[in-house]
Amino acid sequence: MEASIVHSFFLIFAGAAVVASIALYTKQPMIIAYIALGVLFGPSSLSLIDEPKLMDEMSHIGIIFLLFLLGLDMQPSHLINMLKKASWIALLSSAIFALVGYVVAILCNYSTTESLIIGIAMMFSSTIVCIKLLPTTALHHKHTGELVVGLLLLQDMIAIAVLLVLYSFSSNDDNSAMQYIKPLISLPLLIAGAFLFVKYILLKLIAKFDRFHEYIFLVSIGWCLSMAVLAEAAGLSAEMGAFVAGVALATSPISQYIATHLKPLRDFFLILFFFTIGASFDLSLLGLVIVPALILAISTMLIKPVVFRFLLKSIKEDSSTSWEVGFRLGQVSEFSLLIAYLAANIGLIGEEASHVIQATAILSFALSTYIVILNFPTPIAISDKLRRD
Repeated sequence: MEASIVHSFFLIFAGAAVVASIALYTKQPMIIAYIALGVLFGPSSLSLIDEPKLMDEMSHIGIIFLLFLLGLDMQPSHLINMLKKASWIALLSSAIFALVGYVVAILCNYSTTESLIIGIAMMFSSTIVCIKLLPTTALHHKHTGELVVGLLLLQDMIAIAVLLVLYSFSSNDDNSAMQYIKPLISLPLLIAGAFLFVKYILLKLIAKFDRFHEYIFLVSIGWCLSMAVLAEAAGLSAEMGAFVAGVALATSPISQYIATHLKPLRDFFLILFFFTIGASFDLSLLGLVIVPALILAISTMLIKPVVFRFLLKSIKEDSSTSWEVGFRLGQVSEFSLLIAYLAANIGLIGEEASHVIQATAILSFALSTYIVILNFPTPIAISDKLRRD
């Protein structure tokens, strides 16, 4: 049944309110409830929403706002130090996770190419899940947050490089080399342009009209989305552009005011994101993919914390922080879903292998969320003792 946008929003948010209430009563994480609602309402089940593409595009805006708010909390000097410190850890850990995914896929009788794509998809951790479960205002948690964010950013850069390679397979033009060179040139130009614009134009405008709260809200959204679109045009991801927009504003005292007032808007779109993950999954393939997906998800949950613990200990991080960072990064990424969709569209992998990656992502989101909310401070912790905003 084809539904209007109003009807679709009614189904999603009224349904989300119901399942969130049930989740809270039964002490379950709401993220899992949103995904389950997507599966229930999606094309594979009740078919109340047959076209999740529009929801997918809107949920992408939630990811953009999430990265923008994340950037607002990151001082540029701290971020640079963390990226220098953690770059080799991100590269080595990604290689280990890719090898594990490849071996598991080969043992489950997937082809060499499909196993390679599945292995690559296991390299990354979810920016959305990690940041959603990371306290933003707990000062004692600041260093853990910097480690998590630094590693996620480096993984995102690797993921963008992987996506560029996949896009080159689907492109028949002679400019494929330019697809690799363009982001390398445009990233430093984007960063420099953002900081100059904020310093000489944006902050002066905000200072002049700071008594109009609506204006600050409007300018913040415009700045975030403008940088996201500019980054995409430059061959980067919209998420990276939004993050740069946030970091460029982070040195100003107004950044925390903006972050506080944009959180409800971010949460609105993130509900759509988790709903879309569930709605996009084809339940008819569940029987074929559930066993390899379970093996991959459990392997990811067991291996990622151990690998990050030992690698972080090697740079003098204490044991408890290293374990916590590892568990917070112990899932598959939304970039893995993009890799699965793209690789399937260009014929590198079949629908079954694509759904193995999707099912692994959903299972790892669920398992990781349970582990984190039961053991570490998060904004959505079930226990009052662990709840931190």
